[in-house]
Amino acid sequence: MTQTIETQLLVIGGGPGGYIAGIRAGQLGVKTIVVEGVNPGGTCLNIGCIPSKALIHAAEEFAKTAAFAAGTSPLGITVQAPALDIAKTVEWKAGIVKKLTSGVSALLKKNGAQLVKGWATIVDGKTVDVAGAGEDGGNLRIKCEHLLLATGSEPVELPFLPFGGKVISSTEALSPTALPKHLIVVGGGYIGLELGTVYRKLGCEVTVVEAQDRILPAYDNELTKPVATHLQKSGVKVLVKHSVLGLTDGGALRVRDPDGTELTLDADQILVAVGRRPKTDGFNLESLGLDLAGKAIKIDDQCRTSMRNVWAIGDVAGEPMLAHRAMAQGELVAEIVSGKKRHFMPAAIPAVCFTDPEVVVVGLSPDEAKAQGIEIKTSMFPFAANGRAMSLESTDGFVRVVARAGDHRILGWQAVGVQVSELSIAFVQSIEMGATLEDIAGTIHPHPTLGEAVQEAALRALGHALHI
Repeated sequence: MTQTIETQLLVIGGGPGGYIAGIRAGQLGVKTIVVEGVNPGGTCLNIGCIPSKALIHAAEEFAKTAAFAAGTSPLGITVQAPALDIAKTVEWKAGIVKKLTSGVSALLKKNGAQLVKGWATIVDGKTVDVAGAGEDGGNLRIKCEHLLLATGSEPVELPFLPFGGKVISSTEALSPTALPKHLIVVGGGYIGLELGTVYRKLGCEVTVVEAQDRILPAYDNELTKPVATHLQKSGVKVLVKHSVLGLTDGGALRVRDPDGTELTLDADQILVAVGRRPKTDGFNLESLGLDLAGKAIKIDDQCRTSMRNVWAIGDVAGEPMLAHRAMAQGELVAEIVSGKKRHFMPAAIPAVCFTDPEVVVVGLSPDEAKAQGIEIKTSMFPFAANGRAMSLESTDGFVRVVARAGDHRILGWQAVGVQVSELSIAFVQSIEMGATLEDIAGTIHPHPTLGEAVQEAALRALGHALHI
């Protein structure tokens, strides 16, 4: 038997965008239901951002201890050779995930939004069925005034290298039951490099295969050089300009080198990390006939789709596929539904690669600014001249600022180095507030911090850096 309920806002997907929309709508008095098939928090909390950062931290701690045991640390610390209980590591990671997802459920409830567990199937733009979610175990039909699509994304599967057996996605890589002796990573983007670095620090042999001429091809060469250098020093083998062809009958990876020669690479596991795509299949989205932008749902600057009162946010609405973008969009849609006037027009959205070292990009790069015909002033301050970086044993990298030449208005920031993810808020805030080089240069930055490199980059662009 089908049970029918009604709501003002119905959100399909309880990831960062969906649950934020539910919380904010509840705060504004909008009757809201969030439908989630697995656990609230979506990819980010369950099988993405949070668990990957937890494993990055665990791997870094293990690698540090191994260095102490090998007597290669300059700090004068020596210990016995470390041992790793990977099951306990994964259990610790899972505990963080559980705490956060439970927190999301509690926040939805606290703010008056109802969470329905189950898989949604769209009937029309105002009706959704959720199998098995009714009070008697039957279907639950939910009728709504506003339908918000927040279904996220999924890993791209290569047709000649399907997931299964030794071929895994990031989901399986984040919950290993045992460590492979040799891991091949197909894809030299941020997901592949983050996880490849984790496995290398945990003692695995790692080979990265990238079809482009360098790793992190979405970023400029200056930014990626320190990451490539660290990969080489750590023993990660990187094969650029190598295209993947599939598997041999024996399970080895077939690749073609730049000269056209076919090679085979043996590995215990093959991680395919060639990107993510909007999740638009499996819930009858096609029945709405929405306009698409490629594989993503096309939206305007209010996150409206081509159908009235049907909205889309986050990864399902295309690039940039970032959790914080989805969260900002979720809050915006909730406020519009409640009657507020909002538009999604951020001056910049920060992107962070949690590689080693980390990479941050906000706003325009020098090349992007020049391509737009903007005359710029740009400068770079190296962490080799920063005292805090020295004390952290990581002086690779730099902070770079891009500003308009005429009025010194800041257009972009880029950084690569230890813990530069924590500088990203300063970067994006300066752009949102329309700061100039003089604003940053004239702001007292605490000493000793990595943030001093931000001030020094601005000072250097003005012609008078103090520590270089």
